[in-house]
Amino acid sequence: MSDVAPRYLDTAEAVDQFLAELGTPSAIALDTEGASFHRFVDRIYLLQLSTAEHHAVIDPLRIGTPDRLGQLLQDRGVEVVLHDADYDLRLLRQDYGWQVNALFDTRVAAQLLGLRSFGLAALLEQFFGIRLDKKHQRADWSMRPLSADMLEYAALDTRWLLDLRATLRQRLESLSRWHWAQEEFTRAEGTQWAPEEPSQSFLRLKGARDLSRRELARLRELVQWRDDVAREIDRATFRVIGNESLLELARVAPRTAADLSRIKGFPRGMTESRQVALLAALRRGDAVPDAELPRFPKAARWDRDPDFDDRVARLKAVRDSAAERLELDPGVLCSRERLETVARKQPRALEEFADVPDMRRWQVEVLGEGFLRVLHPRGASASTIVSVPAASDRGANPAASARVAAPDDESPYRSDD
Repeated sequence: MSDVAPRYLDTAEAVDQFLAELGTPSAIALDTEGASFHRFVDRIYLLQLSTAEHHAVIDPLRIGTPDRLGQLLQDRGVEVVLHDADYDLRLLRQDYGWQVNALFDTRVAAQLLGLRSFGLAALLEQFFGIRLDKKHQRADWSMRPLSADMLEYAALDTRWLLDLRATLRQRLESLSRWHWAQEEFTRAEGTQWAPEEPSQSFLRLKGARDLSRRELARLRELVQWRDDVAREIDRATFRVIGNESLLELARVAPRTAADLSRIKGFPRGMTESRQVALLAALRRGDAVPDAELPRFPKAARWDRDPDFDDRVARLKAVRDSAAERLELDPGVLCSRERLETVARKQPRALEEFADVPDMRRWQVEVLGEGFLRVLHPRGASASTIVSVPAASDRGANPAASARVAAPDDESPYRSDD
C-alpha cells in the first residue's frame, strides 16, 4: 500500500482531476460517512477512496454528485472493495442512484472464512498489526468544517482495504470458498432500501406488540409527532425522545404538562409548544373509533404440520455438524429462517432447492445432500446443480448473475459490530 498522504477534495475540479489521474483501476477501496446518529434523514457526507497508489477524501456537500466517480464504481471491470457494504450500498443508491456491479465485501469474506472477529479494526490488527483509533466512530460527519483529525480518521477506513481484500481472497481460494463469496457479493450488489409506508413505522418499534390496540393508536400519533419534530430540526428521532418514553406515553396517556414530567426519560428541555403538540397527539389517539384502531398485520398462516418441528431439528443437526466441520458460525452457514423454509418446501432433489427463497447455490453444495437424507431417508436424490460462475463471467449469464433488491433481514452478514 502506498504511503502517499490522502488528499481532501472539496471542489468539482479537484475531484475530476483526481479521478482522471486514477484512470480505470482494477480495484478501488471505498467507504462512506453518514450521520444517522445525528440527522433525521441520513445521507452521504464523505466519500473515502483508495487505490494501490492514491488516497482521497471527497466532500460531496461542496461538490454535489461526483458523476465521474459513479461511472467508475458502476464499471463491471472495476472491483469495488468495501467493509460491511450493506449500509454504504443503500446510501449510494439513495443519494446518487448508483449500483456497484463488482463488489468485494471484506466483512462477508471474513465471515465465510469462519473468523469470529470480523470488524474492520479487528481484521486489520489480526492480519497487519494495525490498530485503528475509534474515537470518531460516532462523530457528526455533517458538521463543517471538519477537523484535520477527523479527515485523517476517515481516510484510514480505506487505506488498507485492498491489502485486506487480497489476503482474504487468497484464504478463500485456499479453502475452495471463493465461489461462495462471489455468490454473496453478486446477490448484495443490488441492495437498496425497499419502499415503505411511513404511517406504519410505529408497528416496528420494539415493544409495540405488547400494547393494546388503543395504546397502539396513541403510539401511531406520537411517532408521527416525533417525526415531524425531528424533520423540522433535522435531528435523529431518538434525540427528540426515546422509544421507551414513547411506549410509556402510549400506555399512561398523560393529560397535562405536569404529567409529562413524570414519564421516565422525558426530555427536561422540551419547549412548551412541543409539549402541547404531544398532548394533542395523545388526544387524537384516544379519539380513534374502536372499529378503526390499528392492529398488526396477520402473520402468514401455515397448514398444521405435526412433523414440522422435527424436520427443522433434523435439518439443524445437519447444519450444525457441517458448521463444526467447516469451522463456521452456524448462522452464517444457513440461517434458522432458511432451515424453516426448507422444512416447509421439503425438496426431493437438489435442483428443487432453487425454489427455496434466498437459498444459495454454495449452501446447496455443502448441505443439500445431507438435507435430502434427513428429509427423505429412503428417497434422497443424487441430482446435481449448476456450479457458480467465475468472477470473470459475471454479467455474461443473466440467470447466474441474478440479483435481489436487498438481503433478507435475517442475513448474518448484516449483524452489527
